[in-house]
Amino acid sequence: MAKVEVSETVAAPAAKVWALVRDFGGIGKWAGPMLQNLEVEGSGIGAVRRAALPGGRSLAERLEAFDEPGRSLSYSIIEKSPIPVKSYLSKMRIVETGPNACRVDWSSTFEPDGASEEQAQTLIRGVYNGGIAGIRKALGV
Repeated sequence: MAKVEVSETVAAPAAKVWALVRDFGGIGKWAGPMLQNLEVEGSGIGAVRRAALPGGRSLAERLEAFDEPGRSLSYSIIEKSPIPVKSYLSKMRIVETGPNACRVDWSSTFEPDGASEEQAQTLIRGVYNGGIAGIRKALGV
């Protein structure tokens, strides 16, 4: 299994960042314009979010775990994806580092599928870095 781990500091209270990212169906508020026409089926663990992507592609992810006190959630990709991976499981955790600062830890394990391990890792790392930049932008920090 390949692995990607990204940890970045965000200059905002952990509770504020968590309030934004905890909404599994609200990823469009911070993930940027790549996600189009986001739909969510169900709620809580087992909910599935489906996003239309540019070029007629789509991405389906299922919420696998949710820990409110620990400010973390996990999700998996459940269908063939435009991202060249399979058996993908990701975890996002918000860690308080000060009254107006936190760290976003975003990691995943997966098997490359149609790309080298290094190519898949680079792509996913870019998604995570872009997502964290989107969190900063959405919060104005």
